[in-house]
Amino acid sequence: MRFPASPTALLQELIRIPSVNPDCAPGQGATGELACAIYIGELLKACGAEVSFDEVLPGRPNVIGRFPGSGGGKEGLLLAPHVDTVSVMGMSVEPFAAEIRDGKIYGRGASDTKGTMAAMLWALHQLRNDLTDLSSAVTFVGLMGEEADQPGSQNFAKRYGAGFSFALVGEPTSLETVYAHKGCVWLKLSTRGRSCHGSTPEQGENAIRKLMPVLETLLPYLESRLPDYADAVLGPPTVSLGMISGGSSPNIVPSDCHATLDFRETPALFEAGGALRLVREFLKKENWGGIVTVEVIGDSCPLFTDPATDGIRRLESIGSRLTTAPWFCDAGRLAGGGIPSVACGPGSIAQAHTKDEYLAITDLEEGSDFYRRFLETYR
Repeated sequence: MRFPASPTALLQELIRIPSVNPDCAPGQGATGELACAIYIGELLKACGAEVSFDEVLPGRPNVIGRFPGSGGGKEGLLLAPHVDTVSVMGMSVEPFAAEIRDGKIYGRGASDTKGTMAAMLWALHQLRNDLTDLSSAVTFVGLMGEEADQPGSQNFAKRYGAGFSFALVGEPTSLETVYAHKGCVWLKLSTRGRSCHGSTPEQGENAIRKLMPVLETLLPYLESRLPDYADAVLGPPTVSLGMISGGSSPNIVPSDCHATLDFRETPALFEAGGALRLVREFLKKENWGGIVTVEVIGDSCPLFTDPATDGIRRLESIGSRLTTAPWFCDAGRLAGGGIPSVACGPGSIAQAHTKDEYLAITDLEEGSDFYRRFLETYR
């Protein structure tokens, strides 16, 4: 195939291929990552990579490009942006037009993370004749599913994690190196009751009233315990009551009630069994274990990669500054699979998921140059 003429043209082509994560857009006709992954595979082949597709979910593969012969068999460097995007509902710009206006490229994924992907691919394209001269083997993986549960990075880390010494995850960080972030766990607490007519509530069992005293006691307990797991860099873990629902009509005693707690976990809490352990211990102590059920409905791993890691020092050597982030990404999953990982890329997270998502062309070009210089540190 003919490689796009510039990083700008490359990003436009990526944006024009919809890759909305269907788990983020139920009922919206989202097609997933396959078409975009196939196009990325052609770009990688044009750079000289051996390309494979690892189907994680039906029709939703990771696309992997390996550059054979590079690194003399040494452990490899992994470049890892994600292919999927969030929903396009409510956007004020045409999500897949890749319009250029006032020096910015607009469209879903422009910032998160097709911009970082385009910059990485352009750097590989520029160095395509020199990759075999690097001291480390290089692999590019376009990860599926990052925006919901991260099955792509979980699968990749499980299958291939032992083969990599460092992973650079593509996220919009203003080219700062995110080496630590909290993890996220969503716990769903549920109670069951017995419905009856609202005029005779004594004949039923109100599930909402069963859960209310649990929450009124549990939340203060958690807020008193979570500081025990504070991190010197990230601060303490947090908990937020994000959702509560129950019942079906004002004149029916509710038979079920559900509350969702959002925990942001530090590495210390994660390693101690996490929020799930704290909640279960509390319910057992208060004899509520048989009344309340607890279900994990979403989770991600915290991240902490030693700043002395060789890959981080190389990023610092080309001007990147160490930082942390309030969000989570595939770096936590890859690190949990044994690959020292960070996130670093052009653009700002403030532009991600917005109704007029964009990436400035100057940021894209700076990111392409940044990734090329990073790869050249392995000469």
